[in-house]
Parts: sequence; structure tokens; C-alpha cells
Amino acid sequence: MRILALDTALPAVCACVLDSGSTEPLAMETVPMERGHAEALLPLIERVMAQVEGGFASLDRIAVTVGPGSFTGIRVAISAARGFGVALNIPVVGVSTLGAFAAPLVLSPRSTQKSASPFPAIIVSAIDARHGQVYVQACSEAGAILMAPTVLPLGEVVDRLPPGPLRITGSAASLLAIAAWSSHRAAEVEGEVTAPSIAFVARLGMIADPDQAPPRPLYIKAPDVKPPSLLRPGWA
Repeated sequence: MRILALDTALPAVCACVLDSGSTEPLAMETVPMERGHAEALLPLIERVMAQVEGGFASLDRIAVTVGPGSFTGIRVAISAARGFGVALNIPVVGVSTLGAFAAPLVLSPRSTQKSASPFPAIIVSAIDARHGQVYVQACSEAGAILMAPTVLPLGEVVDRLPPGPLRITGSAASLLAIAAWSSHRAAEVEGEVTAPSIAFVARLGMIADPDQAPPRPLYIKAPDVKPPSLLRPGWA
């Protein structure tokens, strides 16, 4: 299987082509940016696909991050993925950004370490949702979901997590680790990056069931900015 993975949910524009017979992506590019995702995505995809023998016709599937993340950014990549899926007549699957952050810790082996805790380690993905809130998901080291994706005030996250030492990844990893240490809880920052590895988005997309992972936005909280009302109070 050959898959094209796209991500514009967070402050980066990313694309990757991965073949199930390869350990490394055939082509990949990530450009950090806060704004301008819509203008940057299609040229980036063209550059990536130009490096792939067979081009778009060689693709079997498309994966796209569905959030949580920027409301506008989420829609940019999903719209592109759906469009390519229709044009190429191939399935499109959605991948959670929180799941993609956790994937390297679940799918990659960890060096053996002994912990003083009687509980197994908890992998926590944390994204800064602004205004003192964090998007968070927790899973076991085997990948079993222990806390479904949600948004919580930073001060409440540690108390809501299952017992056990924390392995934290994501853009809010340091913030959450400090909160854990303040609560005298073992925690380590495993990776603090603004966007998940697009190669792992592709790997998750390969194993996703198209019937169970539709390319629909995963909106966990209301947008920070709401469009103005068409009619002001007092208008007829």
C-alpha cells in the first residue's frame, strides 16, 4: 500500500508519501508556519509527489489529520484530502493529532527501565488549546486508550489521569510536566514539538479502518473567535 499523509491542523504544513514495503518515507516535507496553510499546502504536495515514482496514480490511500487543532487548519487539509480522494477514487482516512503524537512512543521500542511506581507508565499527548486549556489524550504503552481526547483546564489534567508515571509528548508537554511535578507525580517530557511526525500520521493511516476513521473534523471545543452576527441588536 502507498499512502499520502497530510497535516495542517497545527502550526505546520506537512505531507508525506509512505510505502508499506519501506521503513522510511519515499518523500516528505514539513514547513513550520502559524498562518497561510491554505496557500502553502498544494504547492507542498506537488513538491512531495514530484519525488515519487508513478505520482498520484501510484497512491492507494490518503490520510489526513482531523484535529484537535486549529479550526481553519483542520479544514484545509481535510478539504484537500477529500478532493484528491474523489479525483483518484481511493479511500481517505482521518487520524487524530493526539494519536499521532503518541504513535512514536507506542510503535517504537523503549529501552528497558525500572520504575519505582507500582503502576505502568501512561503515555499522554498534550496540545496547548490556549486560555489555560489543554487538549489531552492518554493511552497505555501498548496503545490502549485510557482517556479519550478531551479539553481540560491545565490544572485539572493531572488529577484526571490514571495512576502511573507519565510520558508526555506534544506542544504542551512541558506545561503538563510542570503541573505533574507540582503534584509530586513522576513525569518525563518525551517530545515537545508543535506538530506530530507526518511519517507517523502515514503509519497510522495505513492501519486505520476507512469505515471507522472518516476524514471528519474532530472539534473538541468551540472556536475562540466567533463570526459576527448578521443582524445587530435592534436591527429590523
